[in-house]
Amino acid sequence: MPRRLRRLLIALVALAVLGLGAGFAVFAIRGSDAPPPPKLAEPEPGESSATPAASGGGSATWEVAGGGESFVGYRVREEFVSFGVVDAVGRTGEVTGTAEVNGDTVRAARLETDMTTLRSDEARRDNALRGRGIETDRYPTATFELTGPFELSREPVRARGRLTLHGETRPIVARVSGRRSGDAIELAGSAPIDFADFGIEPPSVAGFVTVRDTGALEFELRLQPR
Repeated sequence: MPRRLRRLLIALVALAVLGLGAGFAVFAIRGSDAPPPPKLAEPEPGESSATPAASGGGSATWEVAGGGESFVGYRVREEFVSFGVVDAVGRTGEVTGTAEVNGDTVRAARLETDMTTLRSDEARRDNALRGRGIETDRYPTATFELTGPFELSREPVRARGRLTLHGETRPIVARVSGRRSGDAIELAGSAPIDFADFGIEPPSVAGFVTVRDTGALEFELRLQPR
């Protein structure tokens, strides 16, 4: 190969690498502005931080409120070569389901999420997840079923359940805070997720960005009487 042509090819490759790196730098900067983890709203002045007792007795069915009052999503750590580590957060309000509540005890629940509607602050990330990682095109639905009761409490408590994600069903343990707010029940929390348990291969792009092999399922839910 002539020396001049070889130099030209080397220069083109170098420019491509620099351009790719610059693109990921912007990606990292945008991804670093992640929303904070979900939590219950602070009590109003004069309001007790304790969860008010439920009135009446017996079990009742509640359902997830629509209209953007609830969301489910993920939080993962992305590592960028030369740019550090940032949180990547994606969320969707397309979550439905019901819960059986007796007094201040949530005894059963089943939730379903449309994974194809997950959105983060970066469209390229969202598009990548359609065919890689959680593969939302191939596995468009995730479900959670509560397998043990938990009490409504502002202090986080454990809620055990079974999560179906990426076509695999595994037990998980969430940390949940809950309260009654007027005619609604509010829940907020998260659960650690090991991607290998669900057959998920953490995506990596050209060695410039990698995703750690663990993450978190996050949620804020507002339940209303059915």
